[in-house]
Amino acid sequence: MKIVVDDKIPFIQEKLHLLADEVVALSGASISAADVRDADALIVRTRTRCDEALLKGSKVQFVATATIGFDHIDAPYLERAGIQWTSCPGCNASSVAQYVESALLLLAQEKGLSLQQSTIGIVGCGHVGAKVRKVAERLGMCVLVCDPPLGHSDFVSMEEIAQQADVITFHVPLTREGQYATWHLADEHFFRQLPPIPYIINTSRGGVVDNIALLSALQEGRVRDAVLDVWEGEPLLNLDLLQRVFIGTPHIAGYSADGKANADNMVIEALCQHFRLPVPEKVLPPKLPSSFHYTGNPLELYNPLTDSAALKANPSDFEYLRNHYPLRRERFDV
Repeated sequence: MKIVVDDKIPFIQEKLHLLADEVVALSGASISAADVRDADALIVRTRTRCDEALLKGSKVQFVATATIGFDHIDAPYLERAGIQWTSCPGCNASSVAQYVESALLLLAQEKGLSLQQSTIGIVGCGHVGAKVRKVAERLGMCVLVCDPPLGHSDFVSMEEIAQQADVITFHVPLTREGQYATWHLADEHFFRQLPPIPYIINTSRGGVVDNIALLSALQEGRVRDAVLDVWEGEPLLNLDLLQRVFIGTPHIAGYSADGKANADNMVIEALCQHFRLPVPEKVLPPKLPSSFHYTGNPLELYNPLTDSAALKANPSDFEYLRNHYPLRRERFDV
């Protein structure tokens, strides 16, 4: 068996070598049809578009993306071609929740946001949104949740979020069609109905928030400030928006070592199930260095202002900063 894998997926290659005769690690953005022609399995991240152009005529029978999102997977084509595919729902939900918690603490510390007197609107309550809800409740915030597809009786509408929330955070997949399409869910119209002048947080997909409309809303004072981890046009960014936001990071909210290890294990289990192979021991993330001293402040474990400063100083390094991300753990006692 031959496996082609994105070379920036950490921790996974050692386990794959136990399962396959050949493992070829390549840059995700440059994986080509020639690279996968004689491969049996393909393991990617969001930078590899898995569609007919890449896979037609290949031996590939299994595709896995080590990510929550799968808008880079042409699911209808794979299903027509008889290629099984899988994503990793929830793998890095705790990592994104850690990012949002750190952002909220920094908004309180640097911008004067009183968390216990504020309302947060959570748009999307799947794996990530549910964990963000717990974070916000633990911080003492009043929580409103909008997720029409789930249809829970205690959820509210987007209009209520717009009217009442001091912080609005997005945790939805990027979809362009259907009743609940999320592309430009936050658009110019949305930003014009925001009497509380909220903070905006987006860690979902860049296209969920209209970046040009957000920049105008920031410039006109209709949005107080913003925290963006995802961008329209990545890795090419709206530089004016990058410099204007409070925190701007290179799509790394889910990049804790814990989240990456979770994704590895989900991919390996699905791969072994498909090819009827024994599952090896689980991937474990590396420990924090012994010199690290934790006093209980979550910002000691992760402060997104560090990632933001690096991106703002060198926006052209967006992909480099993603691909060479330093060790980050969600908890100290592991």
